[in-house]
Amino acid sequence: MKDSLKILKKDYEKLKHKYNLPQFKELNEKFDIEKVAENETDYLLRDIRKSIVDKIITYLRFIEMLMNPSNAPLFFLALVKGLTHHDKKILEKIYGKLGQFEIEAIGLDCRYNEKAEADFIKEITKEWKEIEEEMLKLVEVLRKNWKQKSRQNNRGYCG
Repeated sequence: MKDSLKILKKDYEKLKHKYNLPQFKELNEKFDIEKVAENETDYLLRDIRKSIVDKIITYLRFIEMLMNPSNAPLFFLALVKGLTHHDKKILEKIYGKLGQFEIEAIGLDCRYNEKAEADFIKEITKEWKEIEEEMLKLVEVLRKNWKQKSRQNNRGYCG
């Protein structure tokens, strides 16, 4: 695995210089791209983009559950209960950005283009800092909601 990771970093470095991509370390910290090393590929940027999209989809589905908890597990209902109008605006903003990236990724899946893959990676990396900051604010609200729910349950029904 260490050798394949070294090869991945070496191959990425060439593409990084060709397309002015972010540092490998930055992408790996944010999107776990080192798992791309597990597969041999001629389309490295596509595999990196797919790794990035995995994280986008995870966040997108989580936000969808918060925005529309009607079919969500009970866990989500407890989290949603305390969301304010401002919190919901943050959700909508993040959801819009992530949805746009998912749509772009589907387009890239239809027709491979190395430069387009590189452009996608650069764009998401640029936008991700703001998405992360908004998600962290949201996570803090959800933590408070969960703690509040837990406190209410401890005072609740005695049988």
